[in-house]
Amino acid sequence: MTSNKGIIALMGSGELTATMVEVHKELFRELPSPARAFFLDTPAGFELNADQISQRAIDYFRMHVQQPMSVASYKTKQTVQTYDAMQTFEQLKQANFVLIGPGSPTYAVRHWRQSPIPEILTQRIQDGNCLVAASAAALTVGRFTLPVYEIYKVGEDLHWVEGMNILGHFGFNLVVIPHWNNAEGGTHDTRFCYMGEQRLRQLESLLPDDVSIFGLDEHTACLLDLEKEEAIIKGIGSVTLRRGGVERIFKKTDRFPLQILRQGEVEKELNMTTPQTSQHELAFDNKEDTFWDKVHAIEQAFHNSLEKHEPKETTNALLELDRTIWKALQDLENPEFISQARDTLRELIVSLGVRLESAPKSRSDCLAPLVESLLELRKKFRSQKQYDAADAIRETLKRAGIIVEDTREGSRWRLQ
Repeated sequence: MTSNKGIIALMGSGELTATMVEVHKELFRELPSPARAFFLDTPAGFELNADQISQRAIDYFRMHVQQPMSVASYKTKQTVQTYDAMQTFEQLKQANFVLIGPGSPTYAVRHWRQSPIPEILTQRIQDGNCLVAASAAALTVGRFTLPVYEIYKVGEDLHWVEGMNILGHFGFNLVVIPHWNNAEGGTHDTRFCYMGEQRLRQLESLLPDDVSIFGLDEHTACLLDLEKEEAIIKGIGSVTLRRGGVERIFKKTDRFPLQILRQGEVEKELNMTTPQTSQHELAFDNKEDTFWDKVHAIEQAFHNSLEKHEPKETTNALLELDRTIWKALQDLENPEFISQARDTLRELIVSLGVRLESAPKSRSDCLAPLVESLLELRKKFRSQKQYDAADAIRETLKRAGIIVEDTREGSRWRLQ
């Protein structure tokens, strides 16, 4: 980049999936060669597999984006005075592409506060470089940060924490919420980064009046080009600007002035342009359904087949979900999504087991309640000397392949 202002790329999810490959490639095309790209690992610094997450980012960029990437490691503020931490700060000062992704947004904010990292990242953007803040990291760059895990998993009261407000340095008074269209809850509302509509409204009421919410659908990116003063929507979903419950939605390929976001304009008419899309981009967009679209479609097919007692289709749905999960592994899908999809697969297997357990174990078991009731009726007819009616029941059962034998102990039956 030769400009004096760079790009902030905000991603709702999928930063290391097939959906964002072309977006990353486009960002790299703006950089001088060779690019100096780093993955900052702080948000996942508390996780035992933090190094595996970093390695996954390196592998993804090497295999899919065809660009080298290194790790700028800063897992905890306890290392702020160490040589390794100072080395990380120097790496970030030289970077022209920084990617920050999954983990805990509040953990990241807590450990960045007493470090020079927010200032370094802000300066890199001012110097014309690129910051990609995706998933958890997207939550950290606004004025406030949503404590997702604390509310959704732990049950803390609804609240916000102070964000890094990197966006504030460029005139944006926003809070960023990824996973805007999340649908993993199935029977309960997990939109708006697992908060759901009711909690979102309550959280919105806790914000100052001049702060807007900027929601990013999954597998969707908004590129804030500070040199061109425009925002561009990439990926497969939409982004939403919201204030006071009023929303303005921007769809993929839309371009609009950054002043819209700076002023938080949600009620005025929007003057947008839709650029021409290349054949390559069209082919890419048409090829990709979201991972969760596929999982939910398969899940619905399974339940439909199970209700219709279609064993072949029910089995095929389980096999297709297994295949989809394995393909997602190869496509470097988000490990958390894959884990949740596996949970879905296990739930479907359990549903099948419950249905089999409750189903009759044989044709005889299935017919027994009906046949036994008819034999009781036949016994009543015989006791009342209505032999014609009793014989009619016996002949009806015989035509159905059920043989009735009268013994001293009573009537017995068997399948022919």
